[in-house]
Amino acid sequence: MPVELKILALGALLLFVHIFVAIRFKTAQYGRKWNVGARDEAIPPANEMTGRTARAQANFLETFPIAIIALIGVVVANRTSPTTALGGWIWLGARLAYLPLYAAGVRVVRTIAWTFSMIGLGMVLWPLLAG
Repeated sequence: MPVELKILALGALLLFVHIFVAIRFKTAQYGRKWNVGARDEAIPPANEMTGRTARAQANFLETFPIAIIALIGVVVANRTSPTTALGGWIWLGARLAYLPLYAAGVRVVRTIAWTFSMIGLGMVLWPLLAG
């Protein structure tokens, strides 16, 4: 199995982590009744941690489709290489670092992690674009 697919599966696992971390803080703020309810009622603004984890999740959801297309694309197009594998690992490692950095409110380093994740995706996408 190409390593790019393993990276993608680990990315899907990271999506679960984002979902569960965000919902954990939403439930802590709004309560279990809110969590198991229809969530139709108006709720107060998110506190810092709830907001940060929700925004980190939203950011991951914005970029994960790009990773899916890139990682599956190089496998389907038979364009995998050590560079696409390295790019995938860079993307995954940077995205793994991003969540705790965002949750902790670390500004500049969080942005650097995001930038590295985009560089990693670029390394994966390049063979599809230049081929």
